[in-house]
Order: sequence, then C-alpha cells, then structure tokens
Amino acid sequence: MGTRYAGTTIEKRALNAFIKLVRASQSVSARVETHLGELGLTVSQFGTLEALFHLGPLNQKTLAGKILKSTGNITMVIDNLEKRGLVKRTRDEQDRRHYSVAITRKGDALLTSFFPKHAARIVEEMSVLSAVEQETLGDLCKKVGLQRAQPQKRNNKRTAS
Repeated sequence: MGTRYAGTTIEKRALNAFIKLVRASQSVSARVETHLGELGLTVSQFGTLEALFHLGPLNQKTLAGKILKSTGNITMVIDNLEKRGLVKRTRDEQDRRHYSVAITRKGDALLTSFFPKHAARIVEEMSVLSAVEQETLGDLCKKVGLQRAQPQKRNNKRTAS
C-alpha cells in the first residue's frame, strides 16, 4: 500500500519510495534478527560485537557512529556486554577521557560460531535479487544514506510563515 497523501506527483513518488524502503528494511530485519534471541542479544549489542569482531578495538564515539546509536545508548549497550564478559573497556592512554572497547575471547568465540549462520540468513533473504540487483540496491541505499552529507542541490525556497 502506498501513500494516501494527495500531494504533488513528486511528493507521492518520494513518499511511496520511502514507504517501500522502510517496509522492506523492517521486514528483512525482523526475519534476519529473530535468531539473535538464541544469543540473548539485542540488535544493538549484536551490532556492537560485530563491529568490534570485524574492525578491532574502537572508541565509544566511533562505535556509536558505526551502529548508528547515540553515545549515551552505546554506553548502556557496552555496559551490558561487559557484564557478560563479551567486551572489555580500557582507558585510552593518549586521552584518559576516552575508552577503547575491544571484543574479548568469549565474545570472539561467540561471533566466530554464530556469524556464519547470520550471514547465511542474509544471503537467503537477498537471494530474491540477482547479483546485479543486489549491487544496484547497495548503491542506491548508499546514495540515499549519504544524501545528508552532500551539499543541498535542490532549490529550497522558503515561504513566509
């Protein structure tokens, strides 16, 4: 179902594309992320472990940016992972105000055993698209996702209130 908004053609097209993007994302995420319950992890906790697993130790601010969470939220996520022994914080020796977060051996073992099943679920979900379609989708999502980083190209005329 598309938008019921009675706007311009441009508005309706953009709204319909947005609705499809959000619904597809939520649908695929719900199916892929259901197995995280096996680990007793939230999506944010899994994303944190995955980032540390693949990228190595990161400071909390960088980690928050990688998983698209606020620095306040990432603190709670890391607290909970640290209680389970899956990550460890250490003070940055160059700047004692910052902490570096690293995955522990226990966290590494968890991701090493679990990640192949996770990747297989994603491959299965994306198999509805051809290789070219997957590349195109990736490119389009990146373009939309990075749009805010680009200078405004549209002529946004403000109307007086």
